[in-house]
Amino acid sequence: MSSKRDYYEVLGCRRDVSDQELKQAYRRLAIKYHPDKNPGDTEAEERFKEIAEAYQVLSQPEVRARYDRYGHAGVGAGAGAGGGFGAGFPGFDDILSDLFGFGDMFGGGRNRRGGPRRGSDLRYDIEITLEEAANGLKTKIKIPRLEQCEACRGSGASEGSSPVRCDACSGSGQVRYQQGFFSVSRTCSACRGAGKIIRDPCRECRGAGRVERERSMEIKIPAGVDTGSRLKIAGEGEGGEAGGPRGDLYVVIHIKEHEIFERREANLFCTKSISFAKAALGGETVVRTLDAEENLHIPAGTQTGTVFRLKGHGMPGLGGRGRGDLFVAVNIVTPKSLSREQRRLLEEYSALESEESGQDKGLFEKVKDIFG
Repeated sequence: MSSKRDYYEVLGCRRDVSDQELKQAYRRLAIKYHPDKNPGDTEAEERFKEIAEAYQVLSQPEVRARYDRYGHAGVGAGAGAGGGFGAGFPGFDDILSDLFGFGDMFGGGRNRRGGPRRGSDLRYDIEITLEEAANGLKTKIKIPRLEQCEACRGSGASEGSSPVRCDACSGSGQVRYQQGFFSVSRTCSACRGAGKIIRDPCRECRGAGRVERERSMEIKIPAGVDTGSRLKIAGEGEGGEAGGPRGDLYVVIHIKEHEIFERREANLFCTKSISFAKAALGGETVVRTLDAEENLHIPAGTQTGTVFRLKGHGMPGLGGRGRGDLFVAVNIVTPKSLSREQRRLLEEYSALESEESGQDKGLFEKVKDIFG
């Protein structure tokens, strides 16, 4: 293809798509455009390659984060491309299972579980305030996850016993047979691909080797995070099978909407209402920032919509890289009711405003005389 399309567009997904929704979209499209379902259709084959490449990038949290930030340049030239179709693409065995009803045409095996397997990665979404995002915070979270069973140490067998080799597959976890021109392997139904059978299962985990537990932990959210920021906590995902390593935990940040400030990357924006007199005559007004309050000088003759910049009062950059600015848009408020004296003074001002402009005193000098 002459140019790469956006990977989210290729899979027909939003940019905030969950991992599960992403996999469902990939499976649906891969089945539709698989070359075995579209023999001789080169366009379908190219579409299948494009779908597989997009999923291979977006299904890996770290690679996806780089792609979200830098686009195709962030994942390198040809990153994720397989140069064809086959077992190299993520989830390909699942697609074959949906298409043909067996695991792996090429003998790799769909669920080879005889050895240790890494635990699944977990995702935890947390909502914080804009002030917390600006200052960073430490907070405790609770994660439900599968952990290795302590009673059987992950073996799934009761104390004093151990799993035995599956006779149906001779411990390979796969049953091989011939289908047409292919040597086909299917997951052994007797041991479900484990290669071993537990005759006396552990009472604690009922032979699964893992139990569900709620894990409490403290996490540190750095200053400068934004909605969509992801924190990787290595080794805090689900426990692996058969003694395999833990997966990782990804904490996804969401920033609550603020009552005053609107955030645009590192800069903040807000509106400040001032009186007509202060806009005409000038003066000082107090503006709230994330940290405290600051005096803002209003020049005489300020108009509605005038924007003032308070340098360094925006959001900090991640890793302490500088700080954004606060932009304050002025809104001049017209009074809804006037006292007699206010009305008299404004009527005098209106009369002065309608006079010819070529007088000794300027307009603002006359206003000052009226209002003292």
